[in-house]
Amino acid sequence: MLKNHLAAYFNNADQIWNHIFYWNTQFDLFMSKPATASDKKQSLWAKLGPGLITGAADDDPSGIATYSQVGAGFGYAILWTAIFTFPLMVGIQTISARIGRVTGNGLAANIRKYYPPWLLYVIVLLLLIANTINIAADIGAMGSALKLLIGGSTHWYVISFGVISLLLQIFVPFPFYAPLLKTLTLALLAYVATVFVVKVPWGEVFYQTLMPSLSLKADYLLAVVAVFGTTISPYLFFWQASQEVEDQREAPGEEPLVTAPEQAVTELKRIRIDTYVGMGFSNLVAFFIMLTAAVTLHQHAITDIQTSAQAAEALRPLAGDFAFILFTTGIIGTGLLAVPILAGSAAYAVAEACDWPIGLGKELLKARGFYTIIIVATVLGVILNFTSIDPIKALFWSAVINGIISVPVMVVMLLMAVRLDVMGPFVINRWMTSLGWLAATSMAVVVLAMLITWVH
Repeated sequence: MLKNHLAAYFNNADQIWNHIFYWNTQFDLFMSKPATASDKKQSLWAKLGPGLITGAADDDPSGIATYSQVGAGFGYAILWTAIFTFPLMVGIQTISARIGRVTGNGLAANIRKYYPPWLLYVIVLLLLIANTINIAADIGAMGSALKLLIGGSTHWYVISFGVISLLLQIFVPFPFYAPLLKTLTLALLAYVATVFVVKVPWGEVFYQTLMPSLSLKADYLLAVVAVFGTTISPYLFFWQASQEVEDQREAPGEEPLVTAPEQAVTELKRIRIDTYVGMGFSNLVAFFIMLTAAVTLHQHAITDIQTSAQAAEALRPLAGDFAFILFTTGIIGTGLLAVPILAGSAAYAVAEACDWPIGLGKELLKARGFYTIIIVATVLGVILNFTSIDPIKALFWSAVINGIISVPVMVVMLLMAVRLDVMGPFVINRWMTSLGWLAATSMAVVVLAMLITWVH
């Protein structure tokens, strides 16, 4: 019955667009009206935006592959990382969001204004390379997942997903596009649902999560490094900061907080709620992906998982068709969310570094450089799937690059966030500063461990 209802609903395109228009209207009303006492009665969903989207994008198909590998290889032994990284993510993402909302400029624009050009160009170039490789891996995973579901050609699906992503970013107006991205985050609920269709020994899971057996073995350290590198990624910093700027510019009456301090109480509270929920959602999903792989693949000695599609395929005979369908459709849904964010964060960074007109809210011809970066990154990502480049090795190098640039980017963000000439009266407090430096230090240790493990 449910299947018939869903089919009838999705056969009616008018209903879909009516719902998109409705959520767009709600989004616009929330962002444009002045703060009143009634705002406290708004639903949590209405208060969420860049933080939720950023957190969900962290669980992209490449991330799903990493979490599946870790769960299959180590069982419950690395589930603790989902809890440990949560405050670190909250801290650093809140700082990036505050920088964007307070200054009215993204991270790259602020680095260009306050720091040496060579630092900006090195960071932006490495970010562009890493994001392009990630786009290739995510589009490839989406193509493989769709082939598992309905058969056909992976290469044709790769091209189709690349085209769909570009069409959405270039031709869908931002007031429609932002709620669409927000709705796509619900695809991650597939991984929450998957856990509840397999048998889980919850007592043992909770015990090993809270009282983990840590190890200094090379393979264990590499797995921890992989989780950290997947969870704390530079493209997320750039995206959330720039989306705060984009939202502010699209909302009538809203200004950067340095010029409109009266808006600070409402906006900083929204950022805090948005980021806590977004990062919590992200880590909860990561936990469930690792757990699903642990209770199915690891328990049956299936430990060599290289891609998210392999994880889905291996899951089928162990957990059944329903779990397989949930897991596989989740790969496609998260890919549709993550690919535009990977391309968009690269475009924001490059365009801000070059002082070009930016924004998904602008028409194509009014932000040609910005959209050119989106097109080039996405097209190159598609092309990489037709080459002889090993996607697993390419993704490894992407993780290395992300790890290397994340530390200086985090350090620069922290230095900016305490500067009066950048943040005015909205410099971050000692608690947020400490949390940010803990995140940067943890990531530096992780990167060092990654490089040592790689050498050995």
